[in-house]
Amino acid sequence: MACALCDDTGWKTIEANGVSRVTRCDCRLQSASFARIKRAGIPSRYLHCTLDNFEAYNESLQRAVKYARSAAAAFPNRVSERDSGLLLIGQPGVGKTHLAVAMLKECIHRGATGVFYTTMDLMVALRQTYASDSGASESEVLRQITEADIVVLDELGRERATEWRDEMLHLIVNARYSNRRPTIFTTNYDVADVDDPDALQVRVGLRVYSRLQEMCESMHLDAADFRERPTNGTVEDLLSLWKMRKRSAHHPPRGADRGRGKAALPGKSAGQLRAENRPEPRIPRERDGTADLKWPGGRAGS
Repeated sequence: MACALCDDTGWKTIEANGVSRVTRCDCRLQSASFARIKRAGIPSRYLHCTLDNFEAYNESLQRAVKYARSAAAAFPNRVSERDSGLLLIGQPGVGKTHLAVAMLKECIHRGATGVFYTTMDLMVALRQTYASDSGASESEVLRQITEADIVVLDELGRERATEWRDEMLHLIVNARYSNRRPTIFTTNYDVADVDDPDALQVRVGLRVYSRLQEMCESMHLDAADFRERPTNGTVEDLLSLWKMRKRSAHHPPRGADRGRGKAALPGKSAGQLRAENRPEPRIPRERDGTADLKWPGGRAGS
C-alpha cells in the first residue's frame, strides 16, 4: 500500500506561514533508520528490545532505564559531564544487553550511525583481517567501531586477555574517549581489589578502566536472571526470583539444601561467575606457533 502522505515518492508537502514546500516524508526517514539498524549488527535475539518493553521492576532497573531514556532523548548532546556513555554492570541475565540495544536503537532512530559488538566477536573480527583471503582490513574494522556515532561493546572483559587484546581494546576505547563519542559497555565484572584477577580494572587494564571512569556513567543492575523464569513467566515471577536471590545472598543454603534446584540457589555466586568467565590458560609465546606481525602490539591472537 502506498504511503498516504507522499504516495511513495519520499517527499510530502507541508505549509509554513502560508507557503507550501516539500520535505522528506516520515516513511522515508523510518525506512532509513531501519536500514541503519540492520547495518548495526544487532543480533536477531535482541532486535525486539526497546526502552518501552524493558521490565524495570526494582529501583536499580528503574534508575538505569531512566538514565538511558534521558541520554537517548538528548542525543547527540551530552546529558552529563560523562559524555552520555554508559557502563552497565551486573550478573548474567539481568537485562544489560536489552537496555544497551534499546538505547542504541533509539539513537539510530534519531539519525545516528551505530554498531553492536560483543568484545569477543570484535577481537575475532580483527584477527580475521590478518588472513590472506579476508574481505576487510584491520583499519576498516577499526574505523567502523571508532567512528560510529554510538557503539555498544557487550560482555566487556570476557575476551581472553593478551598483549594484543590489550592494545586493541585501548586503541578503540581511547579513540572514542578522545573524540567524545558515546559508548555503551556491559560487563559481568565489578570493581574490586586489584589483587582479584576478576576485578573489572584487572580484566580490562588500568589504562582502559581509567577512561571508562571518565567517559561513562556506571549503573549496577541488581535483578533476577530472566533466563531462570518459568515458561510464559511474568514480571511478577522475575520479582519473586529477585527477592529469592536477595535472600539467598544474605542466607546461603547449607548442608542438604545445596544444589536442590533453582529454588535453593536462584542466583549465581561470585565464584560461579568467575569460573564461567575465566579466560583460557595463556600459551607461552615461544611455543604458540603464531606469526609475528612485526608491530609493537605483539602477535595477533596470542
